[in-house]
Amino acid sequence: MKLPPRILAPMLLAFLCAGALMVFLWWQLKESTRLIRPTTFETSGLLGGPAAPVTDTISGDEDASLLHLRRGDILAQRGEWPEAQEEYEKSVEADGGLPALRKLAQAQLQRRDIKGVRGTLKKLKAEGARAEDVLLLEIIILLRTGEIVDARNILLGAEDSPQKHYGLALLGIIEGNHAAVTKELELTIGGWDPVLRSYARTLQAAYVEFSLFPEGSPLHLTTLLARALAQVQECEIALPLLVQVTGAKDDYRDAWIVQGYCELTTERPDQALASLEHAYALDPQKPEIQYFLARAYAGLYEYDNAITFLEYALSNGFEPKNEVRRLIAKNALKVGKPELALKAYAEATTEPDATLETFESAIGIAVSLKKTDDAVLQAKLAVQKWPDDPRSYDLFASAAMAAGKNEEAKKALEKALELNPRYMPAREKLEKMK
Repeated sequence: MKLPPRILAPMLLAFLCAGALMVFLWWQLKESTRLIRPTTFETSGLLGGPAAPVTDTISGDEDASLLHLRRGDILAQRGEWPEAQEEYEKSVEADGGLPALRKLAQAQLQRRDIKGVRGTLKKLKAEGARAEDVLLLEIIILLRTGEIVDARNILLGAEDSPQKHYGLALLGIIEGNHAAVTKELELTIGGWDPVLRSYARTLQAAYVEFSLFPEGSPLHLTTLLARALAQVQECEIALPLLVQVTGAKDDYRDAWIVQGYCELTTERPDQALASLEHAYALDPQKPEIQYFLARAYAGLYEYDNAITFLEYALSNGFEPKNEVRRLIAKNALKVGKPELALKAYAEATTEPDATLETFESAIGIAVSLKKTDDAVLQAKLAVQKWPDDPRSYDLFASAAMAAGKNEEAKKALEKALELNPRYMPAREKLEKMK
């Protein structure tokens, strides 16, 4: 039977609207999943916050304080906070000033080094840090140590600033006062501090995402907020919220993942392992769970188990692959398996996102294994990939010298200095060759 147009047209319109709604909801579900997946140190909000990615491009003529600062940033973005703190401390010692002290405070907060961060706070004041920045750091210390009343009193008595509003937003999250939180986040976003604007938008996004689910439970909102707190490096505030969620809903996989990540970030490897094992029992094929389980095992010095789960994550499609390979190599070296480490780095150098640091690691291990021909081959590939970077020629020179090819090494060093006459590593090597 053929339907008349007056009936068919509304039906078609209804189907189209329903289809569009389903597509929109599916996209939102995908986005929600993507946001909860901590997939990469360089791009994932969960691992690095909303800051811009940091590359491994460090030139040999940089100021020592800046060199250590950038190295610290690379390590921090990988989640290697103890090593990052060491670099920031070296940057401070090299007269890195306020930027180095701020980074050091950030690392100390991540590592729950309250005594250390209080000492850094004194140095920030002595160096003339802005009163607003000092205020926020003081507030974060108080919130993390549970001194909520003192934090509130200081904030209410402080002059208007984005730092004040951001501090009040964090306080509101702890107290569950969501109306106050949304108000303070709006005021922060409208303020003059670009970093806090970015952090506030990240926290605000949790409320926006929750609004897409009319049937969403309070536990869902709490998990979204905890994830956002992890993204802005406030895991210590996020953890009590997550414990509430996982205590009330034992099968909430995503909450267990974020809880495990935060426990790992704040150097609680035993608790992280327990949380991530719980998540693994709920979803044993998820590569992100396998990846963080590996990091938890590594934190407990169980390097063989770490390698096993890293290999699982790699085979199940974890991205970026080279982050996994780097950790496979790192853990392999811990248990005396340099051949496995070399294999991991050699595979990493074939990826489009391979960095010069990756080539440097592969070449260093090859030389240590007396595979100098392999080292020279890798170095040639590095020069082809970065023909205008003096570091690649310096790297080739090191490999060539290890292989006894001193003339080739000399030419490479001269090329490095041609590209950058101030590149001291190349100049020093040339001096030693005379």
